[in-house]
Amino acid sequence: MHRAPGPAETGVLQAVLWDMDGLMVDSEPLWTVAESELARALGGDWTDEVKALVVGTRLDVAVPAILHYFGVQPTPSQVAETSAWLLGRMVELFAADLPLLPGVGDLLTALAGQGVPMALVSSSYRVLVDAVLGHGVGPFDLTLSGDEVHCGKPDPEPYLTAAARLGVDPRRCVVLEDSPAGVASGEAAGCAVMAVPSVAGVRLQSRTRRRVVQSLDGVTVEDLRLLL
Repeated sequence: MHRAPGPAETGVLQAVLWDMDGLMVDSEPLWTVAESELARALGGDWTDEVKALVVGTRLDVAVPAILHYFGVQPTPSQVAETSAWLLGRMVELFAADLPLLPGVGDLLTALAGQGVPMALVSSSYRVLVDAVLGHGVGPFDLTLSGDEVHCGKPDPEPYLTAAARLGVDPRRCVVLEDSPAGVASGEAAGCAVMAVPSVAGVRLQSRTRRRVVQSLDGVTVEDLRLLL
């Protein structure tokens, strides 16, 4: 169990834990391509409402919700078939170039230059995380995918697991997230959060140890420290 930080430790940034989709790389439009194709196959149209419902969650959560939204019974076989199709389609789409979102490259460089440990903590499965890493995104001391934890976001397990493997106190970590599920996961783990909503319909408010910004462009390491 982590001990409580002493006065001299207040504000010490021990690690930064990054989400991936929609936060680091502009992959949400690619997800929307695949999700829109799926919606048409299910006899409906993809909307901002259903996008906001599932953004930031694992396939085992998102797919049943999508099926239910379009009036399809989410039986185990239907969920498995739909998940396999969606994952395969995303692998195809991720093979293309995935540009970093504004400010991500500069912040990665600044954190690495100051020796701040970093982890990539994604709801996407390992095959998609590796596809992004293959584009040279990083560096990270640790990467953790959605299929490598028992409970995905909004459960705190992903961020607690990353902090434990880095050997840091989650209360001295800042999570960078774009979705309500990811923000809830980081905060439940005890981390401070900088939120960058990227999907229409997602509404997040700043509060103690949570700052909501429009972009990471111009965000500094000191800005992250101030969250602690």
